[in-house]
Formats: sequence, structure tokens, C-alpha cells
Amino acid sequence: MRKEMVVLRHSTKDMVLTGMGIALVFVATLFINLRLPIGQGGLIHLGNVPLFLFAIIYGKKIGAMAGAFGMGLFDLMGGWTPWAPATFIIVGLMGYTVGVIAEKKDDLTGYTLAIILACAIKVAGYYVAEALIYGNWVQPVLSIPGNLMQSGVAALIVLPMAGTLKKALKR
Repeated sequence: MRKEMVVLRHSTKDMVLTGMGIALVFVATLFINLRLPIGQGGLIHLGNVPLFLFAIIYGKKIGAMAGAFGMGLFDLMGGWTPWAPATFIIVGLMGYTVGVIAEKKDDLTGYTLAIILACAIKVAGYYVAEALIYGNWVQPVLSIPGNLMQSGVAALIVLPMAGTLKKALKR
């Protein structure tokens, strides 16, 4: 029986961009946030801004990794440890979704649709995660406005600059 070794090939550029995305998502989540006084006291943060930008500009793989590891690391380091596994999955899926759509529909309409779908993933994902973590299927409803506001603010920041920034960085 012959054993074959699988070699994953990633360019140095992709590894550097992924690392930068992870770092920027982590830092924007850690330092630019406001704790909410409703529900279980979630956060409004700007970590979605670099997440969406990296997914739109560099695609689904880098977007997924930046989101999953950047915000997952924030949860581990910021005292939200029980949320880390859910965040890794939810935000990774958000980055992947935005990247997939932006790769197929590379314009403002596509970016807008991508962010709307990412928002739906966030709301549904964190609703289920909060219900499972706290054992209450009613209280997570209070977190929905914060999740919508978080995605909405990120969209207002990202959408006006995403296309221009993507063209400038892809040269």
C-alpha cells in the first residue's frame, strides 16, 4: 500500500494577507467595541469592517480565515471563551459567503447582497448559539437588534469604499 502525501500549496502573499486579515479583524473587534446593556450583554464592534473588506477584496478563503480566526481569537482573549467555537463557525461562514458572492458578482449590488446574507448568518447563528449557551430560546431575541446594527454599521463603512479599494489593491 502506497502512502501519498497531500501538499497544500499557498503562496506567501496569501499567507501574509490571511495573517493581516486575522490581525485586523482581531484588533478592530478588541479595541473598537461597545458592550450592549441588553440581552446577555453582547458587543457592537467594528471587526466586521476588515472581515468584509478582506472577503470582498481577496475572496472566500482569506475572508473565512480572517473572520474565523480573528474573531475566534478575540473571544478566547477577551473573556468570551464559551462563544469561541460558535464565533469560529459563524464568522468564518460569514467571510466565506461574502467572498463567494463578491467573486461571482464583483460590483456594489453583489457586495450589498453578500453583506445582507452575512448579516442573516450572524443573526441566525448567534441566536442559536446564545440559546444553546444559556439554555433559553426566548432571550436571544434581545440580541438581534445589536447584531443587525453591527452589520449595518459595517455595511455603511465598507460599501462606499470596497470597489475602489479592491481595484487599487489588485493592481
